[in-house]
Amino acid sequence: MNAAGILTAFAPGDRTLPAMLTRQARRYGARPLVVAGDVSVSFEEAVPLAARFAGTLAAAGIRPGDRVALMCGNRAEFIESFVGCAWLGAIAVPLNTASRGPQLAHFLQNSGARLLIIEAELLDALSHVELDATALERVWLIGDSAPSPQPPEGVTVAPLPPRSDAIAPAAIDPAHTLAILYTSGTTGPSKGVCCPHAQYFWWGLNGIRNLELREGDVLSTCLPLFHTNALGTFHQALLCGATFVAEPRFSASRFWQRLIERQATVTYLLGAMVPILLSKPTSPDERRHTVRCALAPGVPANLHRAFAERTGIALLDGYGSTETNFVIGATAAEHRPGFMGAVRDGFAARVADATGADAKPGDPGELIVRADAKLAFATGYFEMPEKTAEAFRDGWFHTGDRVTRETDGYFRFVDRLKDAIRRRGENISSFEVEQVLLSHPEVGNAAVFPVPSELAEDEVMAAVVRRPGSRLSESALCAFCRPRLAAFAVPRFIEFVDALPTTESGKVQKYKLRDRGVTGHTWDRQAADAKV
Repeated sequence: MNAAGILTAFAPGDRTLPAMLTRQARRYGARPLVVAGDVSVSFEEAVPLAARFAGTLAAAGIRPGDRVALMCGNRAEFIESFVGCAWLGAIAVPLNTASRGPQLAHFLQNSGARLLIIEAELLDALSHVELDATALERVWLIGDSAPSPQPPEGVTVAPLPPRSDAIAPAAIDPAHTLAILYTSGTTGPSKGVCCPHAQYFWWGLNGIRNLELREGDVLSTCLPLFHTNALGTFHQALLCGATFVAEPRFSASRFWQRLIERQATVTYLLGAMVPILLSKPTSPDERRHTVRCALAPGVPANLHRAFAERTGIALLDGYGSTETNFVIGATAAEHRPGFMGAVRDGFAARVADATGADAKPGDPGELIVRADAKLAFATGYFEMPEKTAEAFRDGWFHTGDRVTRETDGYFRFVDRLKDAIRRRGENISSFEVEQVLLSHPEVGNAAVFPVPSELAEDEVMAAVVRRPGSRLSESALCAFCRPRLAAFAVPRFIEFVDALPTTESGKVQKYKLRDRGVTGHTWDRQAADAKV
């Protein structure tokens, strides 16, 4: 089904996940909708799958509006839980499977999740979380149970229960929150983005337009389902009659083989993945696939042609965030390496200078965006009205990203205004990393900032001031961080300094640290690990 047909098929009031599942089940029947591992779910099977899991949730006392946290990789159980929550009218809270310590505690506390559905092998992630300080009542385990700490009083841990009888879908408005997705906190704790049902309708529709998707396509992604990119891909497949393939993780050694096995026609990459694939020896499999294009934001401009010539795959860029939608993009014919594209139909974008006025063409400024459709963007940040008002003001969303707009309307990404780090496709809050470093008894002060990676995007660096008399080593500090941070957030580079550069008011001048970057006195975790 093309974009025009989708708009006709789904009136504004029908732009909810249950309505989309029901309508497309009638149209596509036995065609595979989701493939994850050895599990395949057809369009017509997705409806009872959602209805029975919703019944299971209801039998456990979960009600419409309740939050259900999901800490699960790219498995069929994630999709089952997600669509089951939507069918019931509950709110899914997908959590990064690498979350640990204070960050995970914040997610559970802020969301007020009553139920956590988690892979059994991830249960140890709760070992540094005070569950009795949250609203959590139950933990359901996916897979075989593993030894775990004794849960606090009032929290039951049990296997995922047998599915109950199917129930009717709840009366859901497209404005109701489908999911709360936590994005990187930049000057404070991570914010829970409230994504309404209709926002993902528009994610699906705009992805179909920009990627020129067709009925029968096979959309294969190794990006995690707890991020908006993969969830948007699922909705693309649902709306256009394609098959969504969720691979467990990115593997450079098996990437091409998996595309061939799945008969994929479209795939999804992140900036750092392309140089990794190009660094591998050439293989006949790079041309045996049936993939015509890949959505691959953040790929260095000089690698686009090399990748296309070697693999036959066109790389497409674009701009969208958890709070927004596919605002900026380009089809394969329109795409220009090094540029995100132009504003797509249904959206508006400005580049604002420091005064808030429009920046001159070619001059960098903050990207601020707006949607014509009321529910194409998120509705705000959960339980954070001040942060919502700050970001969503005057009818525009202020992205905090620094871009340029050329005279022909094409946008180029420059860097981030926000104090965030992006490593291997993951957004990292420097604030949250700093909080863990500062919790070490021998750390007096710390600043975390990005430094360039050899591949693309950033590496995490920390400048640390030890307390007087401390003999704390870099390796010991990393060992302290590992159980308390996601693995991708543990600093690669650490440099002990006597003091941090600050303003007269005591604010750390991180730009000075970024400008200095890695020095001859900087410890490199990667190099240290290679010596072991």
